[in-house]
Amino acid sequence: MTTLPSFPGFDGLMTLSRREGVDIRPTLLRVLTDLYVQSSVHSADEERQFVELTSRLIDEVDDATRAVVRGRLSVYPGTPAPIRHKLGLQQASRDQPVPLAGSIPARPATASPARPPSEAQLRISALSMQPNDAAEISNMFFAANASERALILHNLNEAPLKPAARMTAVRAARAIETLEMAAFVSDVENFTLETGEALILPSRIAAQVVNDPGGEPLACAMKAVEMPGAVFQRVLLFLKPEFGSSVNTVYRLSRLYDRLSQRSALIMLAAWRGATVAATRARYRPALYDDERQRARPAAAQGRPALQPGADSAHNNARGSAG
Repeated sequence: MTTLPSFPGFDGLMTLSRREGVDIRPTLLRVLTDLYVQSSVHSADEERQFVELTSRLIDEVDDATRAVVRGRLSVYPGTPAPIRHKLGLQQASRDQPVPLAGSIPARPATASPARPPSEAQLRISALSMQPNDAAEISNMFFAANASERALILHNLNEAPLKPAARMTAVRAARAIETLEMAAFVSDVENFTLETGEALILPSRIAAQVVNDPGGEPLACAMKAVEMPGAVFQRVLLFLKPEFGSSVNTVYRLSRLYDRLSQRSALIMLAAWRGATVAATRARYRPALYDDERQRARPAAAQGRPALQPGADSAHNNARGSAG
């Protein structure tokens, strides 16, 4: 078993981690660790899955990611024994309720020279998502619950993916003003239309973002527009009654908005755009490579007449003149 029940779409991320070019295994390991330490109690099946997935990823990520995961699990009392042993964490005692990390070995006197980064490592921060990869990330985000969406957005900030381009200041200011006015009169239709035009999204995706019951896609869209936090709170209060009438929802989304980085929002925007490209390609892709050639009817070859019109009368006239 390679999926974690509490994280829908994790198998899609595992598929992305094995593809050439975009290495998001560090992001996968951090997401998996964050999900595991959220709960203080785990079933035997959940612990077995966590050990299976984490053990594999720990050996494949960089030292910085491994150090971050080690620090989080060192203060978590429910860290499984195999992972604790793999990370070099000490067993907790009665007087020591949490496991401690082992002592850091002294640096050797003669350190080997660091290898220069490869060309792929130098370009990894500017990699663009393929349309199918973007569709998987977008579908996974919309299928997740509130806590999982927050973790996905948090870890996207450090993912080696190219975000969408930022809007110009003039265009952003005009979009923010239009969006706030539409929200103030609860005009969801015009708000959705302006969101799609400002972010260059088709109407279907824009409607999905605005009408999502959780509100996290709306927070991403408004962060991509660089809407101030105070304006976003007013949007939550007036745009839709189901948001404005719930104090917990307004507080939760406002807190998420304050912590959300613009880079994460722009990466999610790039995923939405890429998902649109993937859907368009799938809709108009021909079944066979020569479908258009087979559909075309061959034109019938027209033979040249042996005698051009009028040639016979001209020939007879010439014979009469000669006689």
